[in-house]
Formats: sequence, structure tokens, C-alpha cells
Amino acid sequence: MSEAPRGKLVCSASDIQVKAALRILVDDYPVAIVRDSEGGLHALGDTCSHEDYSLSEGDVEDGTIECWGHGSQFDLRSGQPLSLPAFEPVPVFALELDGDDVYVDVTTVTNGAPAPDLH
Repeated sequence: MSEAPRGKLVCSASDIQVKAALRILVDDYPVAIVRDSEGGLHALGDTCSHEDYSLSEGDVEDGTIECWGHGSQFDLRSGQPLSLPAFEPVPVFALELDGDDVYVDVTTVTNGAPAPDLH
């Protein structure tokens, strides 16, 4: 018997096209589920660390997502900004697949960025 996935069921993997992102809410916290150029899935805080822009509305290229507001790019694996004006990382969350189901655990930040305040 396999262990149940951690986190909350947020979407189906088939809902997200390659080089695209989907904005979802987990406990009222915005998360971007992103499929990179190679088809890998990532879960990041959906709000740019520079200003209050939704990252899921930006362009996905290779292993990055670009904020549509001011052009900062973030690494999908580390959450680190790769270009200014952002200089703080966005949180990267634990993501698990169970078949086509995507689970995200916003209590597990994998890159050392500040955890979301869910209270």
C-alpha cells in the first residue's frame, strides 16, 4: 500500500500546458503551478517578490518564469530571481504527482524562502 500524497489536491497535470502556468489558491494563498519547457511541474508562490504581480500570468521559458509587471525572471527550481528588479526569492513548495493528480504542500517550502502566513 503506497503512502498518500502530501498536501492538497490542486489540479490535474493535464490541465497545465507545456510552458504555461496555472494560478490556484491553497488555503487562500496564491500558488503558481508551472510546467517548464521540458514538461516538469513546479509549485511557486504566485506573487512576485518585487511587487504584487501574479507570476502565473508571465511567460515560461526553459526553467524560468518571467513576471509580466517589470520583467524579473525566477528560477522554477530554486525560486531565486535571475534578473532585477526582484532580488528576493519566491517560495517553492513541495509538489507530488499521484497519477494525473497534482498535490501541493504549502507548509513545506523547499528553497528556504519565508513560508506563507496561512492564519
